[in-house]
Amino acid sequence: MYCKCRSIVVMALVAAGALSFNSIASGLRPSSSENAPKPESYGIGTWDAASLGNHRAVLSVEKKADAVFARIPWRRRDINPQDKAVLVYDAATGKRILNLYLVDINREFGDIVFQPQTAPGDYFVYYMPYKAEGRNYPKVTYIAPEAGAEASWLAANRLGPELWTAARSRMMPAARLLQFQSIDAFHSFYPMEVIATRAEVDALLARRPGADYLVFPESREHPIRMTRDLPYRWVERAAPDIVRGRADKGEYFAFQTGLWAARKGIEDVEVRFSGLRSNTGMGSIPASAFTCFNLEGVDWKGNDFKRTSSVPQGRVQALWMGVQIPADAASGAYSGEIVIAPKGMAETKIAIELSVTDKVLSDAGDGEPLRLSRLRWLNSRIALDDGIVKPYRPLSESGNTIACLGREVRLSPAGFPESIRSYFAPEVTHLSGTATEVLAAPIAFAIETASGDVLRFKGDGYRITKRAEGAVAWEAESRSGALTLSLKARMEFDGFADFQAVLSSAAAADVKDIRLEIPVSLPVAQYMMGMGVKGGLRPAEFEWRWDETRNQDSIWVGTAHAGLQCAFRDENYVRPLNTNFYLLKPLRLPPSWWNQGKGGFRFKPSSDGRALLMTATSGPRAVEAGQPLHFYFSLFLTPFKPLDTRAQWSTRYYHAFKPLGEIQAAGANTVNVHHATEVNPFINYPFWRPAEMKAYIDDAHGRGMKVKIYYTVRELSNRAAELFALTSLGDEVLIGGPGGGYSWLQEHLEPDTIAGWFVPELQDAALITSGTSRWHNSYVEGLDWLVRNVGIDGLYIDDIAFDRTVMKRVRKILERGRPDGALIDLHSANQYNPRDGFANSANLYLEHFPYLDRLWFGEYFDYNSPPDFWLVEVSGIPFGLMGEMLEKGGNPWRGMLYGMTARLPWAGDPRPLWKFWDEFGIRDTKMIGYWSPNCPVRTGRPDVLATAYVKDGATLVAVASWASKPVRFPLIIDWKALGLDPKRTRMEAPGISEFQKEKSLPPGDFTVVVEPGLGRLFVLSEK
Repeated sequence: MYCKCRSIVVMALVAAGALSFNSIASGLRPSSSENAPKPESYGIGTWDAASLGNHRAVLSVEKKADAVFARIPWRRRDINPQDKAVLVYDAATGKRILNLYLVDINREFGDIVFQPQTAPGDYFVYYMPYKAEGRNYPKVTYIAPEAGAEASWLAANRLGPELWTAARSRMMPAARLLQFQSIDAFHSFYPMEVIATRAEVDALLARRPGADYLVFPESREHPIRMTRDLPYRWVERAAPDIVRGRADKGEYFAFQTGLWAARKGIEDVEVRFSGLRSNTGMGSIPASAFTCFNLEGVDWKGNDFKRTSSVPQGRVQALWMGVQIPADAASGAYSGEIVIAPKGMAETKIAIELSVTDKVLSDAGDGEPLRLSRLRWLNSRIALDDGIVKPYRPLSESGNTIACLGREVRLSPAGFPESIRSYFAPEVTHLSGTATEVLAAPIAFAIETASGDVLRFKGDGYRITKRAEGAVAWEAESRSGALTLSLKARMEFDGFADFQAVLSSAAAADVKDIRLEIPVSLPVAQYMMGMGVKGGLRPAEFEWRWDETRNQDSIWVGTAHAGLQCAFRDENYVRPLNTNFYLLKPLRLPPSWWNQGKGGFRFKPSSDGRALLMTATSGPRAVEAGQPLHFYFSLFLTPFKPLDTRAQWSTRYYHAFKPLGEIQAAGANTVNVHHATEVNPFINYPFWRPAEMKAYIDDAHGRGMKVKIYYTVRELSNRAAELFALTSLGDEVLIGGPGGGYSWLQEHLEPDTIAGWFVPELQDAALITSGTSRWHNSYVEGLDWLVRNVGIDGLYIDDIAFDRTVMKRVRKILERGRPDGALIDLHSANQYNPRDGFANSANLYLEHFPYLDRLWFGEYFDYNSPPDFWLVEVSGIPFGLMGEMLEKGGNPWRGMLYGMTARLPWAGDPRPLWKFWDEFGIRDTKMIGYWSPNCPVRTGRPDVLATAYVKDGATLVAVASWASKPVRFPLIIDWKALGLDPKRTRMEAPGISEFQKEKSLPPGDFTVVVEPGLGRLFVLSEK
């Protein structure tokens, strides 16, 4: 099916793509402007792209002939079209024409000869066929040319490299081009990816003989998509030097110019704005209302920065700009000037003329993504204040002690912690009046000289440089001879403390070691994870070396109620990619700590048996005069908050987009709406169907339910309206990589991206974003827009690709916009594998845990692992969180030790347990886990454990086994702690479908029988 007159319509989702770029100097051949692209020459058709590709030319053959010639002026952007097959099909019969000879295939045109079967008749020429393997991470390979023509046909028509002449094409019957077609408008190359020919480019240069570069103003409706070619659209209009547009009052008006380094490479460029004046003299818009996103911005931490924009000779650089139109601007025409000033070259002045309408926008245009007003979100500072979020308290100071929720740090005169205390109760459900000391001695920064002496630094003490409810900062400086140690530190309300220690010297010196010593109280150092060690019981001794193939720069040591994570970084730190993309952008080894492989980390018990002495060491090195060494480290004090068990029992997830009545009937009350759904079709760009999403959420709210959406930042849909502008920022937002992926990405992007998740039904192909960038500002602004305009109740985050600064902003946006209780839950697959850099998911994302409500860990987590692995890496309990299980439905009996079930409607069915929870009244219980010394019910066995859920008059006991065979034992019960009389108490196993059969034990019998890998639930109550 095709339509000769059906031209491309730029639909909403068309502009949500990203497109790529090819060389103007890779074998172009002259072609006549008689084949100049016209809108009616481009349309869409319907065919099987999976076998034929996304593009074709439609030819008409008017008379019967054994061979016809066709010149197809496709003006292609792909660099090597001669390496791709050309397939010809008869439109009437659907049969492939095998007698085909490729005369000349280049980027400007394709000359072919074929044997028509139907005449008169039409023929389809597919010129980018491919084969695809895989579904969500497809491998797409373009089919190479193949010889299929009969030798007799070739000979009869004198077809061959030695036989063909240009004159033959004029003598042979010619097929006529009817139209170029793509499978839909989204795949079309028209108009911005239809290249100018070399002859047209040469003619343009001839008209501008003295120009080192040319500037091409372009409307936002036609985002610049190529960097290696000029679109024909530009040579046709001969580079007009004016920007024209129509803007509403209050709109953020976005526009672009193309900067072409025609004859010389551009080292850098400056853009200046004159401001705009009303042509009637009724008002003006200052130059300060303008920005060029390619040259300046605000990073995700709120810091201003400048960007260098260099353009290699022959390349095109899109410069995206914007101006804020005041809401009270006078209507009418405005004019001004933009100056483009490449370094060392003549300036170019571009006029700008805007017509401001009478319409007033209250949202700057953000409700219509195609306006691209959201580009200003790249430079947003929203929620970058030092305010706090629930359940945290403002920081307090008393003497040299800084306190946050449940934890306090006492500082030494040098500004390092000399005491860290936790006030969390062992069961982590509440705070207690008893402190647990985390440190056995002060943290010390030590320098050992070549002779073995340890230098002592002296200073005047630290000084507070900032006080806010959410942050306290301080500085200190101390000296030892020629060496100076400068410290800048900051503690925040969630228990995060960051230390930037800089060592400098007035004279060169050789040292044996520079190290940080953290003596952790031995009773606290019970469990660990990180630095290549799976979460669980801590080994007696440990040693580790830096390795960029491993996503490891931190370690957590502690118990369920007290602990700390230590991370070691440097001034060169850039957040790596996570999950299976890690090796494409791995950890940058910190020069000072790493020290060319001499640095590392170790721990062992101290000689007095009081401490686990943890040491980060740089090893021997030279300290150069005037060359500072940056020894940055951070401490994260755990747990972050008391367990909210009531929320765990009350908030029941349904992780799928289904009718709300069906979800409600299943017993769930909180819905996670993934992407690839009716109301949220495209990954991490939930802005195309806000009305439909709002209707669904409003219905849920009317039923007393909540709706959260999949929306994160690790990857971005190729349907994002801003994607073309983001490609102009180089790898600032979209990280460079090996390319590949879905055909659209290969056909419309340069081959240096990283392909992410793909949904075939929606042609939704994601691109991996960089670890941290201005896109995080846009992400947070997008969240705020969704909260205000759509009413989402929170986020489902599938792995986290931003830092804790962004997570704090996310939590503030949600809490301030949804004060009735917004929710964030995090899902991760187990990243302890070579491709992910052997990262412990819990350790990797620990910095975000203070702001989460629930974990869902996840694929590839081995629920047959020991209970200490469950506690540390799966449950979240040592950090103030609780979770759910996923892999193969989890183990419901072991899960109950940690208050965990599976999640509907994925593997496992928690509904029978939910029903029992409600019947028993688990919401009113106090959870006391086996890890707590206060647990009132014990098994007396290390391979079978018990957790108690205690309330007045009854206790629920969860028992689970790791034993290799059936075991039988009596429970050891602290009756006083339970408030029960053993003489009047009976133990019953309630009947729970798919979990256990009902069983009632005789009075006084508290014997348990458990099968391997299973468990039981018992209710103790007085009868």
